[in-house]
Amino acid sequence: MTRDEALEFHYAVGSDVGRRRSGNEDSAYATPRLLAVADGMGGHAAGEVASAIAVEAMADLDKRLTDRDHEELDLLRELDEGVADAAARLNERVSADPDLAGMGTTLTAMLWDGSTFGLAHIGDSRGYLLRAGELRRLTRDHTMVQSLVDEGRMPAELAATHPGRSVLIRALMAGTPTEADLSLHTAEPGDRYLLCSDGLTDVTPDEEIGTLLSSAATPEEAVAQLIERANEAGGPDNITCVVAFVAG
Repeated sequence: MTRDEALEFHYAVGSDVGRRRSGNEDSAYATPRLLAVADGMGGHAAGEVASAIAVEAMADLDKRLTDRDHEELDLLRELDEGVADAAARLNERVSADPDLAGMGTTLTAMLWDGSTFGLAHIGDSRGYLLRAGELRRLTRDHTMVQSLVDEGRMPAELAATHPGRSVLIRALMAGTPTEADLSLHTAEPGDRYLLCSDGLTDVTPDEEIGTLLSSAATPEEAVAQLIERANEAGGPDNITCVVAFVAG
């Protein structure tokens, strides 16, 4: 439940290795204050480490804010500092173990304060809002293919199936500048939110995601059905979903 007594949300989180991977490089975090998904890269061991480090930084941000429950928070500043902390931890880990050089992770996180939340995003994990039956993407993929679409050099219809659609141009990586997208949003009763890794979105069109998110009776059911759908489509990658339903 958020601090606004007139608005509460119920959430669930789930992760699955998929059908073609031997290990899971995704990490996730969910509490009444903060929701996050991270998808690691750089090989199985390094990707798993990178995503875990990013989520650990988000968890520590959540804990730090626990003692400030009665303060008005600058959500975007807190998220920006949390992302910077995650980047610093990645740098420290690679400095201590140079064999991990090249590891990185996506990160998509929602920090709540009453009916308002801040959203931080870097990489190609995604955040969605379902409102009044309409699904809207809250994030933009930081991929080479998406940049070509934005520049008008590739039709959006081709982006979903392009073989290079997962080539990132921005991510949390040791030794590189960190630039996350930050945005502020207001939730409404009836809203449904989804944070997910590309193990879902690479094989599940937005239309299907919207249908499943709309028809589920509970966040737990939504998570289970989304993961099941991705596996039915081949499950080529790890699949992680965090779902939150907002009630008045």
